[in-house]
Amino acid sequence: MRTEQLEYIAAVTRLGSLRRAADELRLSQPALSETVRNLERELGVDLLERKRTGATMSAAGQELLPHIVQVLEAVDRLRVAAGEQHRISRMVRVGTVNAATVPLLIPVLRDFGATHPVTQVEVVGAQQTEIHRALAEGGFDLGLVNHLAGDDVPAGFEATELLRGRPVVCVRPDSPLAGRAEVSADDLLTVPLIAMRTGYVMHRYVHRLLADRTPVFSYSTDGAEMGKLMVAEGLGATVLPDFSVVGDPLERDGTIVCRPLAGDATEVVLTLQRRRAESVPQAAQDLYETFVRRATELGANAH
Repeated sequence: MRTEQLEYIAAVTRLGSLRRAADELRLSQPALSETVRNLERELGVDLLERKRTGATMSAAGQELLPHIVQVLEAVDRLRVAAGEQHRISRMVRVGTVNAATVPLLIPVLRDFGATHPVTQVEVVGAQQTEIHRALAEGGFDLGLVNHLAGDDVPAGFEATELLRGRPVVCVRPDSPLAGRAEVSADDLLTVPLIAMRTGYVMHRYVHRLLADRTPVFSYSTDGAEMGKLMVAEGLGATVLPDFSVVGDPLERDGTIVCRPLAGDATEVVLTLQRRRAESVPQAAQDLYETFVRRATELGANAH
């Protein structure tokens, strides 16, 4: 016996005929009739009274209906209870473009873990297009995505601005560029450049900034964290949003420093995105709100 068989019988009773029930359930009449026949054989009772004008609930079916309703109500209660457990204890998956990891993401995970000890959080580094694809397909619950000011958010997503900053040049303190109050695009051409791989917002920004000019040497890497480590090891300079550098452990201990770009007013926006949905698992909603609170604190401290 399957739950849907009982649901089909209840629909026939409520609507008064097999035909109307089939229309509502979006089943063919023969398919619905066969499903009911299988249940009748299992129970040994004719639940429907079949006539040329159609099929309606039989007297025996009417007697069994209260029991069918009780079973369906019990199943609904079970689903609600299971759903609440799922909403509270499920895994939440976050896709991130690997920006502001330490100042934003780590404190958020710490705060969330303190209030949701049974909820796992999986953080996956990915490019913007990969994050959007996974959000659309349900593979990610939340996505941290960088945008240049003015970029559009894809249809079907809602986005909350978390942080807004400016591109900065990230270098070691012993770099010639560290001694300057600000760094120009021409200055960047004189040092090895650690660029983000194609598909990242900062790759697009630097390509536009340099106007197709080539630095003396360049590396390509996959994300801000590796870029900062390469800078710390003396391989060159990289360009990142200021919120990805300020507060990083490497910046706090003086291993790396950042300098503003001369004559550039570009803004980079870090947004928290999710797919538009009628219902959101509670754990994902709580993590969303934790991100917003932490970002508000960071913004207040920055001023």
